[in-house]
Amino acid sequence: MTNDIKASEVALAGIHHLKIPVTNLQTSLKWYEEILGAKRRAEFDHFDREGNLFAYIVTIPGIDTYFELRLAPKIAERMKGFDPTVLSVGTLKDLELWEQHLNQHGVANSSVLRGILGWLLVCHDPDGLAIRFYTLETHEFDAAGSDMDSPWVVYPE
Repeated sequence: MTNDIKASEVALAGIHHLKIPVTNLQTSLKWYEEILGAKRRAEFDHFDREGNLFAYIVTIPGIDTYFELRLAPKIAERMKGFDPTVLSVGTLKDLELWEQHLNQHGVANSSVLRGILGWLLVCHDPDGLAIRFYTLETHEFDAAGSDMDSPWVVYPE
């Protein structure tokens, strides 16, 4: 006789790491370093059995979870425009500073948009993966007044 274990009976300890598919490791590493302040953890570089490098592990200031930049060109292409991760920023003022930072680095972005519960900003990494920044500061819940029709937040077909 087996006892079914329910999800409520086992524990998670958080998120171990997030994986970002990329077409070119060097290009993506440089972008994540310059734009998000990522730091490569070379001691965690991933190599296949033939010695080919296929992933970098990076840390990003303000985020306690590792990010893996994983060489996966076909997946990166198919995910273009999708936003698997939304990064938190404290306030609308912080988000405005991110917009200035992106502009100074020539990174096309949505400008600050009104979200349903806070404000957001969207840009794309070198492979077109959408990176969203969303404020922890909120305004009143407002689906009707949000910028949900912006091309920056509508998923590609």
